[in-house]
Amino acid sequence: MKLTSTDLIALLPLMLAGLTTVGVMVAITCKRQHRTSAMVTIVGLVIALLALIPAWSVAPLQVTPVLMIDGYSIFYMGLALIAGLACTALAQDYLDGFPDRREEFYLLLACSVTGALTLVSANHFASLFIGLELLSVPMYGMLAYTFRDRISLESGIKYMVLSGAATAALLFGMALLFATSGTLEFSGLTDLSATNAPRLWLLLGVGLIVISFGFKLSLMPFHLWTPDVYEGSPGPASTYLATVSKLAAFAVLTRFFMQAPSVASDWLLALIGVIAFISMLGGNLLALRQNNIKRLLGYSTIAHLGYLLTVIVASEGIAVEAAGVYLASYIATMLGAFGVITLVSSPYTGPDAARLEHYRGLFWRQPYLASMLTIMMLSLAGIPLTAGFIGKFYVLAVGMQSSLWWLVIGIIAGSAIGLYYYLRVIVILFQDGHGGTLRSATTDWVRNTGGISVLVMTVIVLWLGIYPQPIIAFIQAAAIGG
Repeated sequence: MKLTSTDLIALLPLMLAGLTTVGVMVAITCKRQHRTSAMVTIVGLVIALLALIPAWSVAPLQVTPVLMIDGYSIFYMGLALIAGLACTALAQDYLDGFPDRREEFYLLLACSVTGALTLVSANHFASLFIGLELLSVPMYGMLAYTFRDRISLESGIKYMVLSGAATAALLFGMALLFATSGTLEFSGLTDLSATNAPRLWLLLGVGLIVISFGFKLSLMPFHLWTPDVYEGSPGPASTYLATVSKLAAFAVLTRFFMQAPSVASDWLLALIGVIAFISMLGGNLLALRQNNIKRLLGYSTIAHLGYLLTVIVASEGIAVEAAGVYLASYIATMLGAFGVITLVSSPYTGPDAARLEHYRGLFWRQPYLASMLTIMMLSLAGIPLTAGFIGKFYVLAVGMQSSLWWLVIGIIAGSAIGLYYYLRVIVILFQDGHGGTLRSATTDWVRNTGGISVLVMTVIVLWLGIYPQPIIAFIQAAAIGG
């Protein structure tokens, strides 16, 4: 297949992200310098982000049989690149005093971002698999990057082993779909109901794919790895895992069900609904007992992805729009919350400052950091005037529009439970500061790139909560095929 100039313009963000990986590799080869590698990564991702503008002008466009560059993929590419930039900025400060080689972290991060961009553009199982592995494999190294700390090495190995099992389920599901339909294109599965294709094998294949993505999205009952990996991995890696990884996996799963609705039988949608329901309630209930804020946010992720799964069960009306709004608010909020944790942690003084006792009285020592973390907790709880409220409102609207009242009840009940532990964190921040044991929060955080990124995310969370119309309009224009 011959690529035209229009195809190359559409692929420009993806190619620039890949070239960023090469650029970091060359920079490391020429001279091993931490800040140079970080700046090459930041500049490369910024250029890739700007390249979305010309890509938008030629969209929608089917580039090769396996990649679709349209408004939908461009929107999620933008979110992935912004989150990748924020993680890079946080890593630059976090690794600044790391007594080992630091530059390879940016190589892994840039490579993983390239995988995320591939994944959100996939409309074929070949590109889905390549993108998913390109996203996941570098994360093994990122999660275990501070490997001299036993818990970090354990988290990387645990994620690697379980991710391998999930990939095996995905490949088996893809094989069953191909054996049934003779195609790996998402759209090629739309008219199978009118053929003599064996329905059982088709649904079994889709079920295995759902199980695989259940692991990637930390959904119950495939969630057991989540709190341990979040707790043990370095701050920037946890941030990346909670944002870019979840964003890309959910975006491609949504595209699959929107382009091939015939594969989703009533019982399969009911099964996905059950997974969503138990994730909403189970994630919030398990978070109640946590005294480690990274584990708490890990269980919170389970609950939030459960809320988000409602749009796949609905698969109609404003479902795609709701998913975009919710993911945008979730990404900004998680970047801010994990960003504060990263700013007050360092990889050369042991595990991250993640126990809740570390944050007791933080407001009296670091009022701006405590205020930003408070805003993120309120957003995760879905309090009005924050981005989280807008996202949760959209998901509730989708559930009510589709008469999924049992999932609506689950969202409300889960939100009520979650309100307790989010407020618990906020109360600890404002308690008497004499008991706090936070070790490494610096007073000049705002001068660092990581501090600036957290400040920007705080502004975005408030802006989306107060005036969400611009991003809503953009998401509406970026619907699948737009």
